[in-house]
Amino acid sequence: MTDDKRSGPPVHALLADGTTVCIRPVAAGDHEQLQGLYEEMSPENLRLRFFGVSRRSAEMAADRACAAPRPGYRALLAERSGQVIALAEYDTGGTVTEADMSIAVAEGLHHRGVGTLLVEHLVSAARADGITAFAADALSENREVLRLFADLGLHTARRFEGPEVRCTIELAQDDTYLSAVEERGRAADVASLQPLLRPKSVAVVGAGRTPGSVGRAILHHLKAGGYTRRLFAVNPAATSILGVPSHPSVSALPVAPDLVVVAVPAEGVAQVAEECGKAGTRALLVVTAGLDAEQAQALLTACRTYGMRLVGPNCLGVSNTDPQLRLDATFAATHPRPGTAGVAVQSGGVGIALLDGLSRLGIGVSTFASLGDKYDVSGNDMLQWWESDHRTDLALLHLESFGNPRAFSRTARRVARRIPVLTVDAGRTEAGRRAAASHTAAAATRTMTRGALFTQAGITATRSVGELLETAALLHSQPLPAGSRVAIVTNAGGAGVLAADACAEMGLALPAPAPQLVDELLAELPEGAAVGNPVDASAAVTEEELAHCVDRIMRHGGFDAMLVALVPTAVAAATGDDLVRALTRAPARWTKPVAVIRLEQALPVELLQAECGTVPSYAEPHAAARALAHAVERANWLARPAGSVPVLDGVETQRAHAVVETYLDAHPDGGWLDPRTCAELLGCYGIPQSPWAWAETEDDAVLAAERLRGADGRVVMKGHWPGLLHKSVEHAVHLDLRGDAQVRAAFRDLETRFAGLLTGVVLQPLADRGTELFAGVVQDQVFGPLVLFGLGGTATEVLADHAARLAPLTDHDVHDLITAPRCAPLLFGADGARPVDLEELERLLLRLSRMASELPQLAEADFNPVLATPGGVTVLDARVRLVPRRPHDPYLRRLR
Repeated sequence: MTDDKRSGPPVHALLADGTTVCIRPVAAGDHEQLQGLYEEMSPENLRLRFFGVSRRSAEMAADRACAAPRPGYRALLAERSGQVIALAEYDTGGTVTEADMSIAVAEGLHHRGVGTLLVEHLVSAARADGITAFAADALSENREVLRLFADLGLHTARRFEGPEVRCTIELAQDDTYLSAVEERGRAADVASLQPLLRPKSVAVVGAGRTPGSVGRAILHHLKAGGYTRRLFAVNPAATSILGVPSHPSVSALPVAPDLVVVAVPAEGVAQVAEECGKAGTRALLVVTAGLDAEQAQALLTACRTYGMRLVGPNCLGVSNTDPQLRLDATFAATHPRPGTAGVAVQSGGVGIALLDGLSRLGIGVSTFASLGDKYDVSGNDMLQWWESDHRTDLALLHLESFGNPRAFSRTARRVARRIPVLTVDAGRTEAGRRAAASHTAAAATRTMTRGALFTQAGITATRSVGELLETAALLHSQPLPAGSRVAIVTNAGGAGVLAADACAEMGLALPAPAPQLVDELLAELPEGAAVGNPVDASAAVTEEELAHCVDRIMRHGGFDAMLVALVPTAVAAATGDDLVRALTRAPARWTKPVAVIRLEQALPVELLQAECGTVPSYAEPHAAARALAHAVERANWLARPAGSVPVLDGVETQRAHAVVETYLDAHPDGGWLDPRTCAELLGCYGIPQSPWAWAETEDDAVLAAERLRGADGRVVMKGHWPGLLHKSVEHAVHLDLRGDAQVRAAFRDLETRFAGLLTGVVLQPLADRGTELFAGVVQDQVFGPLVLFGLGGTATEVLADHAARLAPLTDHDVHDLITAPRCAPLLFGADGARPVDLEELERLLLRLSRMASELPQLAEADFNPVLATPGGVTVLDARVRLVPRRPHDPYLRRLR
């Protein structure tokens, strides 16, 4: 612990067994407990910790940890229910980038992950302080601490010195380390959710004796749903409610309930939570709404103090349809149908719609959680539960907010590799934060940010609950397509046209059938059939003919999926043919997806029972095409290996941090960098810039122009003063200056028009012709840095041709970023032109991403224009804004 600036606030996190601990900096008042931590250790553990046993070891260790803050030293402790259970510390000893580290865990608390968790937090703090390596000494027989270091996921080197081992631990936060932290976090998270989602006992506080209360409705659902374990009511005025034994208080229950449902008025919630914590409850479900800030804080404090996981407040409840449990702690109108879809929502209304829709479709629900105001349990928690429960094969989310999007993104990427993860992209019209009237901030809307998160994480984002269910039906019932080539078959030409339009609008391909297939189909179908794409089998087609037609197309290699658009006809009715049955009686499941479109269908989507599974049927062609397009996108995402963040040369991270710190020392409130500081910062990351010079007088401008003139002798002059954002709007730019006279005249013009503002000018050679692009970054306090790319120049805001991805960019992300804007064909050589230097363009975006990821103080950067030519890529104009902001580790294990 070095000083107030570097001492973080207390945080709560989960141990391997799911219990909660508080991690915080050591304070002077912790001396007695820290001394007791050591004094209660066995002689053997004291010897392993101090390499010997001394009466004064405990006191001296506590003295060191509780001493006045000093440079290079930091100590963190873990406590549970106010009792210190572990200590981790490091001391640089006057060095700059390496520190000696030690760890101590209370007697009897080994093998529960407390030491590992504490070291993770110490590593995060050290990295923020610029420390790159830990050194730790241990006796070679101290297998536990050596295993702790080895299992961290960090590169560790050992050097044996007699009976001692010197361990050097590199603190680089690479993917191996993040994956190790994720796995430990997943196991701890799932363990902590067991009392919530698989409770051995449940109590409902607030169940009234008369109908009409939410608590009574939940109690009724639990009993009527057949909850298989112990169930209690808590009501001081009753001994039994709905046949469930009732007790006057939680403390009076015969056992400490795993899960307590709280349905009391807002003013009583915190008191109930406190009572539950003292009784040993492990999880709370708070359905009460309307808590004020003080009541909310008291509720969360009780949960953290006693280690209870919390769903809500202001929620519909939770459900687990496992036949061995049958937990339905909700007040929905009906019980959810058991099935394989995991559902997590913030809106109770959306939750009811999804429960009803999934039950109607026959997909059913494995686990449901209405997160409400989401004080604790989040979508990230539920994803990790579904990843581990062996019952869920489809994850559906409705999230209005994200507590930690970067951690959520890593979890979702991992889970989406195993099961489809779908969401409703709620709040699409909410404008993102606009830090200033700059191009980058104006372009970065919250919609764009969420879209980047979903795209990179492999999440299927839909625009409505209806679309979510339509897509879920297809992903649940059909294999993924190998490509986007769709065949359409219909018995009515008009229906086929509608389906073709829908497919084209969703970006699906409609290739013509091969000549051999045309001949085969014409031989199968009745006279008057037209074989193209769509295949119009005519109103006269029989069930048998349609079955053969569909089967031949599905077995043909020229198509990846099929839509069959059918309308009822008197011809089929007269012959007793059921055209839908032609699809559902297939002797074996096809390896390509097929969906039916029935324009007369009453419901938007149904799942038709087939001999080998189910087939989705849609009332609208666009619904079928949308669902199929989502399936194509998922297949493409799965087919591509996970990307990696490329290694970049020529990056000077330490120098960049020094540039930032120097600027913020002089400008404590932050601001836009002046041209010289901006160029220096970009140089730290090897970002290519046009040659330039700074001039504050007319004569200096002339001399600079002489040095910068290219073969044609032309230069550009740009005025500068603090706060200037749009030079072209202010007419503070002079182009195509030739000779000293024009340079002098331009300088005098700027000096006259902007008297009292102008602090100097930037001179550059006039750039060659090329494609003007835009690249930038906005640091979102919730989502982290967002990298934007698109068409540049003065019309960038008007055309709004931008794409975005969250940093850090992988090699796949940067490729997607370049190909996503509408202007992409210009980069690849449209109309016979030579393509621009794509490798250099990728490197520019990767360096911008690296800069944004390493510098949390970088609020936004705006490169416009970026000139791209076949010979290279150059930033012609750059602006960077810094703000005072401490580093934040989004992957550090901690509760909300």
